[in-house]
Amino acid sequence: MIFNMLGIALIIGAIALWIGGALKSDIHDNIDNDQLITSGAYAYVRNPIYSAFLFLATGMIVFYGNIILFLLPILYWALLTELMKRTEEKWLEEKFGDEYRKYCKEVNRCIPWFK
Repeated sequence: MIFNMLGIALIIGAIALWIGGALKSDIHDNIDNDQLITSGAYAYVRNPIYSAFLFLATGMIVFYGNIILFLLPILYWALLTELMKRTEEKWLEEKFGDEYRKYCKEVNRCIPWFK
């Protein structure tokens, strides 16, 4: 029962994070205006949409109690970290410079954290 409740909490958190990152952040407007998004969901995690999928998968695995599949979110996190460093983060650092470096020091890549 505890795993079911934890799984449901992770799934609900994933949905909220995805809504905050994809729908409420006006990400497309900010990209069009060359602005770095650091508010809303992006104030707590640099990649809220990717993180939402990580939480969703983890929540489903916990809910169903499949310990073997728990390796998948860990693998996803590791691959995501490496891919983000080599692509998106590199591009953002070139584009926004010190502003992005400061943002990276304050906000985690995949795990939301409250300041």
